[in-house]
Amino acid sequence: MKKIVIAVDGYSACGKSSTAKEVASRLGYIYIDTGAMYRAVTLFFIQNYINLTNPKNVEKALDQIHISFKCNPATGTNETYLNGLNVEKEIRRMDVSMKVSEVSALAKVRKAMVEQQRKLGKNKAVVMDGRDIGSFVFPDAELKIFMTADFDVRAERRQRELLEKGEMITFDEVKKNLQHRDAIDTTRSESPLKKADDAYVIDTTKLTMEEQIDQIVRLAEKIIN
Repeated sequence: MKKIVIAVDGYSACGKSSTAKEVASRLGYIYIDTGAMYRAVTLFFIQNYINLTNPKNVEKALDQIHISFKCNPATGTNETYLNGLNVEKEIRRMDVSMKVSEVSALAKVRKAMVEQQRKLGKNKAVVMDGRDIGSFVFPDAELKIFMTADFDVRAERRQRELLEKGEMITFDEVKKNLQHRDAIDTTRSESPLKKADDAYVIDTTKLTMEEQIDQIVRLAEKIIN
């Protein structure tokens, strides 16, 4: 059976990670959350007071960062480890969300993470989600998906997600964060968020999670089989 790379890109809070994770599970593929990688870097930078405007400090910090994913046997899902410590909860905090787009816009950060991502996907049979997977990391991916959704729907989803994790965030705060991230992600000089020319667009505004997963699985199966 043919093995392929499935690239899932799109805006924050469109359901990329949850969808990509389940698609990988159904196909028996490896799921790689590149957003978690950038969040882990951001967490390290916050914890170590790294000055983003100092290239030498950034480069030195990157040399101290090792990111890995391990499966949690209790949930069956991959969790993010930073230098051997499970940081899955910490990287989802609002303070990390506020900084991650700025950190991921740095050329040295993107270069380091893209190298890791390409190594992780070299044997194919992976589903990788992020901002620039189909447009830059794997431009030759056999299947490219670009996910989008109505802005207010995205904000509602993100607020719900944060509230479920115990973070009391107002709707306006969530909207400002998403607007801030969208602006940086789409205008940064290093591989900005954009739809690859050959990507399938999936608008998740009115779709259930099951419907968007089914769409991608069907597209993948046409290529694999």
